[in-house]
Amino acid sequence: MTATKRPALRRWTRREYARLIDHGFLHEDDPIELLDGLLLVKEPQHSPHRTAVLLVAKALERAFGDGWFVQTQSPIALGRRSEPEPDVCVVRGAPRDYAAAHPRRPALVVEVAQSGLRVARGRKAAVYARARIADYWIVNLVDRVVELYREPARPGPARQRWGYALIETLGADAALTPLDAPAAMVRVADLLP
Repeated sequence: MTATKRPALRRWTRREYARLIDHGFLHEDDPIELLDGLLLVKEPQHSPHRTAVLLVAKALERAFGDGWFVQTQSPIALGRRSEPEPDVCVVRGAPRDYAAAHPRRPALVVEVAQSGLRVARGRKAAVYARARIADYWIVNLVDRVVELYREPARPGPARQRWGYALIETLGADAALTPLDAPAAMVRVADLLP
């Protein structure tokens, strides 16, 4: 009996991903994002998910104020093989600052997760940590909490892949302070639908 060979996994670059869109194989509005070279289907936009995205964006616009841009479900460029579209992210500047290229250094990334909770905690957290994003939040709609991820940590004896050294779960009665907006307080309850 011969062992079955495992199919080869094809990892795409951001440049190849852009060419797939340019040549019409993918449409820029397809629910797909590039994470670590893999084309992944994004989480469906059910009403609670969409409502949470809008609530998070509004709360972060208030928290960060002038000099910051809050974008929703738009691409960010993270290395050669990742172009995720986080539900919400905060970047310095204004929308026109990113007319020629996607933001590369977001101050905060937020994913709203229900069916995609495993991906948000796993593959997405690893990609964001490797990109040295110091402040990553998951609005966990299943448990109605916010998971706070900080202190990106490289692989080593304690971990197989990139991740975060500090992970904290905050209930609806708690508040968070974004690292790049230390004077702001964001209530978890304000982020939940």
